[in-house]
Amino acid sequence: MTLDRVIIALDFPSKKEALKIVDELDELISFYKVGLELFLNEGKEILKTLKKREKKIFLDLKFHDIPNTVQRAVKTSLNYGVDMLTLHTTGGFEMMKRARETVEEAKIRENVSLKLLGVTVLTSLDSKSLEEIYGLTFDIPSLVKKLAMLAKKTGVDGVVASAHEISTIKEHCGRDFTVVTPGIRLGKLSHDDQKRTVTPQEAFLRGADYIVIGRAVISSQNPREVLLNLFR
Repeated sequence: MTLDRVIIALDFPSKKEALKIVDELDELISFYKVGLELFLNEGKEILKTLKKREKKIFLDLKFHDIPNTVQRAVKTSLNYGVDMLTLHTTGGFEMMKRARETVEEAKIRENVSLKLLGVTVLTSLDSKSLEEIYGLTFDIPSLVKKLAMLAKKTGVDGVVASAHEISTIKEHCGRDFTVVTPGIRLGKLSHDDQKRTVTPQEAFLRGADYIVIGRAVISSQNPREVLLNLFR
């Protein structure tokens, strides 16, 4: 396990709080996730600041809309120099394909290296949750496999998925198909809304290319020490 495959989630409402963690983990972590809360509060300024500090950015906004709208959103996101960008696989083939084409065009014109990732099934959802939403019974591993294969067919670079489904994804989509795994926990958290969680060691053993760690590190009294102990 290496720290260059660890993405720290900056799940904060303000730039000040986010940068405090970035400062504390400075030489240890080069990759950070910016999600909806931080981006909506701070906008492109937080992205500019992270780039100035030579950090990699996982912009996790999970686009899900009609193809034209998502295509335009992806095009705008390319202006920020982000390294990873997410969209929901349930947006469908055409939405993902148009997004991927936009990224490919930018790679040719501007030499960008962004990875476009499809979100499969949120780690906060289990079979019961999906039945409540759709009124149907789903086998989550089978559903994740189907969504990952759809994403692969569109040409996107990989998916965001629970560690429980990594082996199936790699088997059907190839070893070079990137899998980013959230829902990483070091132990039981109170008020935890994640249902399908694993430890960092389990995620990497199952084949995760990157893991996303949030509360387990950023909510601790000593984030740096927690991270160092984790990978000793």
